[in-house]
Order: sequence, then structure tokens, then C-alpha cells
Amino acid sequence: MGKISLKIGERLKEIRNIRQLTLDDVAKMTGVSKPMLGQIERGQSSPTINTLWKISTGLKIPLSFFCKQEEADFQVVEIRETEQITEEDGGVKAYAVFSFDPVRNAEVFFLELDAHVKHTSEPQRRGVEKYIFVTGGTLKVMIGDEEVILTTRQSLRFRADVAHAYLNFSDTQCTFYDMIFYPGE
Repeated sequence: MGKISLKIGERLKEIRNIRQLTLDDVAKMTGVSKPMLGQIERGQSSPTINTLWKISTGLKIPLSFFCKQEEADFQVVEIRETEQITEEDGGVKAYAVFSFDPVRNAEVFFLELDAHVKHTSEPQRRGVEKYIFVTGGTLKVMIGDEEVILTTRQSLRFRADVAHAYLNFSDTQCTFYDMIFYPGE
């Protein structure tokens, strides 16, 4: 497995040890099986975005906790050089542009959705908001029972504590930034 699998596994083990949780405890909290969690911790399995969302939601930590970057006074990010998480057989690529920042309670991802790909996100904890900025293509965002269609240079803000999904129903790739703001503790 690659560097990202080991890093995710190390971070999972770190949070589990800090909170003095067993793999059984984490499995119950997240809905991810104990064998899968063990494989992730050992770097033997590269989890999907949905699996990481389940883990982060169950443990009440930001997704980017698993992709933490070094802090600096300023940071220029080349998206292609950030860690990539794939889903839907590679049809969804997420890049952790700015990992969770506890001062701002925010994280930023850049996503690429291939043509005719849908990505479903689990509800986040109460008070979490998402800001979507479409940089290319057309994106349908489903928030509960509502549907919003966004095109290049359009943006959307919504409460993320309900089931939501992103759908690229076009014949070309769709790209967008996903900024996630977490309520203060």
C-alpha cells in the first residue's frame, strides 16, 4: 500500500489510543467493521471516501485529520501534489487542499467528478456547513429532498447535517472546491 494508506492508519491508531478506544469501540461508533479498521491501521487497506467519512463522523473528527499537513505562516498548494483519495472506481478524486485547522474550524477539499458519476455523503454532525465553489462543468447537489444545479463560477452554502450527494450528469468532468466549517466545541 502507498504512503497515504500508512498515514491514515497511523492517524486512526493515534486517535484511538488518545481516546483509549478498542477496535470494537470504533467499529460500533462508526459502522465500519473491526477487520476493516484493523487493515486500515496496518496500512493494508486504502479506505474509500465514504469509509473515511463514516470513521470521521463516528469519531467526531474532521476528515482531513487523516491528511494533516505541516503548519506554516502561509502555504501555496499545488493540488496535484496533495494527497488524493479516490472513490467510485476512480470516478471521484478528492484532494485535501487545506487540512482541518482548529483555529478556524475549517478544511478545504478539491474534487473531480468524472462524467455521469454520483458521490453520496453521510450527514455530518449538527451545525456543520459546506460551501461549494464550482470551477468547471455542471454539478447537481442533492440536499435531503432538494436539488440544486450549479455551473462554473456558481457557489452554494448548505447545512451538511443531512444526507447529501454530488452528481455530475454531464459528459465532461466537473471540478469544485468543498469548504467544510465545523461548529466550535
